[in-house]
Amino acid sequence: MKKILSAIVMVTVALLLNSCSYNSMTRLDENVKAKWGQVENDYQRRSDLIPNLVASVKGAANFEKSTLTDVINARAKATSVQVDPTKLTPEAIQKFQAAQGQLSTALGKLMVVTENYPDLKSNQNFLGLQAQLEGTENRITVARRDFNTAVQEYNSKIRAFPANLTAKMFGFTEKGYFQAEAGSAVAPKVQF
Repeated sequence: MKKILSAIVMVTVALLLNSCSYNSMTRLDENVKAKWGQVENDYQRRSDLIPNLVASVKGAANFEKSTLTDVINARAKATSVQVDPTKLTPEAIQKFQAAQGQLSTALGKLMVVTENYPDLKSNQNFLGLQAQLEGTENRITVARRDFNTAVQEYNSKIRAFPANLTAKMFGFTEKGYFQAEAGSAVAPKVQF
């Protein structure tokens, strides 16, 4: 009887230690950081494409300077907002997302305005850059989704009992998510 009780206690302790595992929290934390690195990588790719896109637009049309200036300024602001992967707080993510959102808005305006320039729309360099930018936007969407999934797994782990005790003891804190932009739930009205 004593051996059975001892075995039950050992299994219970092993299960508790596994669910409270510092190592699994560290692994999940590193996964979040890696996913964040991919998000930054994809945003950097977009940022790197913008000067070529702007140069292509400048060279192909007598373009509205304010639109180009808005894109250049939004790119500068977006690249200046850096988030330390060890401090992925909701506030830091929101600040990063706001800067990137301004750049997305400026790029959207640029693409709308380019519709007025048939020569630009047939320029192979511009079309290639536009396709790369669209592909990069898709990569960003996937990277953000993967990041949010990693954050959800990490946050769930550190909040669940009894792992939350280990998390508090070693300073594991919740990470922030990417969230939808304000007003994105409302479908835009298209009028012809």
